[in-house]
Amino acid sequence: MTLSPLTWIVLMCLAGTFASIIVSLLVSLAAHPRIVPVLVSYAIGAMLGAVFLDLLPHAIEHAGNVQHIMATVLAGVLFFFLLEKLVLWRHCHEHHCEAHEHRGHSHSPKASGWLILMGDVVHNFVDGILIAAAFTGSTEIGIVTALAIIAHEIPQETGDFVILLHSGFSRFKAILLNIFSSIATLAGAVLAYLLLSGLESWVPSMLALAAASLLYVSVADLIPGLHKRPELKATGLQIGMILLGVLSIQVVQILIGE
Repeated sequence: MTLSPLTWIVLMCLAGTFASIIVSLLVSLAAHPRIVPVLVSYAIGAMLGAVFLDLLPHAIEHAGNVQHIMATVLAGVLFFFLLEKLVLWRHCHEHHCEAHEHRGHSHSPKASGWLILMGDVVHNFVDGILIAAAFTGSTEIGIVTALAIIAHEIPQETGDFVILLHSGFSRFKAILLNIFSSIATLAGAVLAYLLLSGLESWVPSMLALAAASLLYVSVADLIPGLHKRPELKATGLQIGMILLGVLSIQVVQILIGE
């Protein structure tokens, strides 16, 4: 039985929600901080693989205009930069971030936690829109994009969970809030799918925007963190996990190829 695009969207969003929550909880409860950099390296590879092996090739193929697609990617990168500046995109996953530095002023620890939650809801909602746009292109693109997004959600949710705890939330409440923010992915995906249905001319631009988001998050947010471990052993592990992330995207393409 062939599943409809909407069914795939719901299943992948739910899978991402459960995967990110369960893995982040296991990592947080086990208190093994070394696992997080490993997951980050894999996420980088998965996202870059999705961008350059799948999203951009399909966007160019459907658009027939390379310059338009590249301009959309450039605009997308600048757009996500501005969102991050406004603390609406992947903000504050470290204790020394600006929100924590101002605790003595307008931000209490609790307020910092709510600020992080707000950013996560927006972030996950946008992720849902990108997943829906990808499935509008094809099931293969949708699955690859969803897997790449899930891959980078896992280390993000792990960091969020820890920060919520340090902001004064109980472990139970932090779990509930993390689940709530993850559900925003499903909400964004379903809403976007209903609005994008029939608008095939928008698909190449949305795929280019999806590529821009994954490219920006991997290059601007995740890769700089890897440079904090310059030693040879850590670098080798990072490269290996990045290549594994890229390979996983290639394997998915082979298994579910059109």
